[in-house]
Amino acid sequence: MRDEVDELVTSWRRERPDLDVSPLHVLSRVSRLAKHLDRARRASFAEHGLEPWEFDVLTTLRRAGEPYELSPGALLRATLVTSGTMTNRIDRLAAARLVRRRPDPEDRRGVLVSLTDLGRERVDEAFADLLRREHELLAGLAPADQQTLATLLRTILAPFDSGENGS
Repeated sequence: MRDEVDELVTSWRRERPDLDVSPLHVLSRVSRLAKHLDRARRASFAEHGLEPWEFDVLTTLRRAGEPYELSPGALLRATLVTSGTMTNRIDRLAAARLVRRRPDPEDRRGVLVSLTDLGRERVDEAFADLLRREHELLAGLAPADQQTLATLLRTILAPFDSGENGS
C-alpha cells in the first residue's frame, strides 16, 4: 500500500539523491496525522460549544478529581500559559458559568477555581466525543500495534519532554 508520503519521498530522492530523506517516511506521516487529529479535536470541541483553550482548562480541572478545583497558579503550570492569559481565561469561563472562583481557605489572599456542574457536563461530553473520534483515527491499527506505536512515539518524545533537546 502506497500513500502520498511515498510519492513525496520518491520525488525528493529523484531531485536530491545526495540527501538522506528517510526521516520523511516517519515525520511527514506524523505531521499529516497531527493535522487530522487537530481537525477531529476542533470539530469535537465546536460540537460542544468549546474552544480548544476552554477544553484545556476544563479538562485540567476535571482530571484533578473531586472537588474539581485548582488554584490559578496550578492551572497555569498545567496549561503552560502566562498569568495574564490564565486570568483572562478564568474570567471568560466564569462568565460562561463553566467555572467558579471561591476564596482559598488555606490562603486568605488566594482563590480556587472549580468546575460548575455545567462545566463538568460540557467537558465530559466533549471528552467522550473526542475519544470516539480518536478511536476512529486509530481504527486501522490493531490494539497491539497501537501499543507498539505509542511506545515508539514515547521513545522519540521523551528527550523533548525532559528538556534534554533544548525544547
